[in-house]
Amino acid sequence: MNDESDDTDQQHDIDPVTLEILRNQLEGIAEEMGQVLIRGAYSPNIKERQDCSAALFDADGRMVAQAEHIPVHLGAMPAAVEAIRDKNPEPDEAYVLNDPFLGGTHLPDITIVSPLAPEGSIVGYAVTRAHHADVGGMTPGSMPAGATEIYQEGVRIPGTRLVRDGSVEEDVLELLVTNMRNPDERRADLRAQLAANERAEERIGELLAERDCEDDSLQPVFDAVIGYSRQRIDAELRKFPDGTYHAHDVLEGDGVTDEDVPIEATITIEEASVAVDFAGTADEVAGNLNAPLAVAKSAVYFAVRAVTDPEIPPNHGCYEPISISAPEGCLLNPTPPRAVVGGNVETSQRVTDVVLEAFGEAAPERVPAQGQGTMNNLIVGNRDGDGFTYYETIGGGFGARPEKDGMDGVQVGMTNTLNTPVEALESEYPMRVEEYALRPDSGGAGTYRGGLGLVRSLTVETDAVVSLLTERRKYGPRGAEGGEDGQPGVNRIDGEEVGAKTTREVDAGTTVSILTPGGGGYGDPKERAKSTIEEDRRDEKVGESGE
Repeated sequence: MNDESDDTDQQHDIDPVTLEILRNQLEGIAEEMGQVLIRGAYSPNIKERQDCSAALFDADGRMVAQAEHIPVHLGAMPAAVEAIRDKNPEPDEAYVLNDPFLGGTHLPDITIVSPLAPEGSIVGYAVTRAHHADVGGMTPGSMPAGATEIYQEGVRIPGTRLVRDGSVEEDVLELLVTNMRNPDERRADLRAQLAANERAEERIGELLAERDCEDDSLQPVFDAVIGYSRQRIDAELRKFPDGTYHAHDVLEGDGVTDEDVPIEATITIEEASVAVDFAGTADEVAGNLNAPLAVAKSAVYFAVRAVTDPEIPPNHGCYEPISISAPEGCLLNPTPPRAVVGGNVETSQRVTDVVLEAFGEAAPERVPAQGQGTMNNLIVGNRDGDGFTYYETIGGGFGARPEKDGMDGVQVGMTNTLNTPVEALESEYPMRVEEYALRPDSGGAGTYRGGLGLVRSLTVETDAVVSLLTERRKYGPRGAEGGEDGQPGVNRIDGEEVGAKTTREVDAGTTVSILTPGGGGYGDPKERAKSTIEEDRRDEKVGESGE
């Protein structure tokens, strides 16, 4: 790790105007990678929902720039790059990885890491991570609610060379997609990821040519960009009072039992550093809510960015002053072969809630009431050889803010995907959308009310398997400063309420309905009533005066 003075010295080698231009060029390359991936993908999960991420790393494995994609993907990427760098990759190679115990998040998130060597020497790495709608396993969609070991969740890929000397290793590709449902779609999506990484190498080559310099001349640029973010995050962290802060919350069962699973976080802020300790968190569980340490780190990184200045360029410099620890064998640092598919999507959300709550003790004016705290994962597919797999995360209520109402029907926390448009969903899958609407009165009351949840109701027109991985069905998102809790979510299959973690075989004509949680309210609800009366009186006076 570079210390602050080193970063500052390196930054001074590049004038501020040039630094800003170069930073935007690098971020533009990452954004273009994402666009190439989205446009080239075949699955609606990537081309419509944009459940994918892209980033650039330097030759030392430090993130330099990222596209504004999925927080849980991006914060965990450095662990995947480190795992691939351990294999001493060469130019004109690319490696594929999804093993959560070797730098991945959960098995559906497949990562491709490609060395960037436009002039022959490796100057960095292009990385794409995309959620593939199926990677094998015991159920379509590879997210079974009752999984108890990772082998049930799909094909597990350690860092494996997919491209050698610029050519795809076709036997490796076929080995992978043969063990996944919808292999043609999987193959196309993987090739879209490779194309995105190739675009990054082209653009880095152009940047080198533009600067008319050698490969190693980019390293000072990377150092300066990282140092700039480090300076800004340091300044933000110094605004918090030094001290130790604690928060606690629970997950509502692990898919095997309905017992609450506690998560504890202790945050120590000292000058410009933050230490987060998850001691006291539950041991690893039998079900699939175990979250790899990289996922827990990703949630912490997101929370720190949320309570500081989200405009700080996201890269290694933002992460340097943050240290994270979790006991080995606990929920947030599980051991193989524990199941983990729900840890990435649901446990990450609760870690975010807990860390934000702890920061709220230090600076309550910076932290909203709890948002929906779940991704509301819905997976539908059939077991036919030429069948389909649909996956979606569904938005809900954002928590009310200290000076504003919460937002209605949005993705909250560790996910940042779009929805699947009704037209695309019905044209791609044998399903019909019955209802898609805001859920009335689901936000918690307060001086500022919590955002509303959603209702998403689908009829499946063929025999299928439905999996639900959800949270906040027992306890609604908490309000803050006297605000009321948001409404818990509800899952229904043909009108029957089902559990938060459910996998069920269904017949054609079955309707699945997801009512997502509303956000918590902020402040005393009576104060909202007072402010409303005062506003009405002001309006009356304005009307009487003729203004």
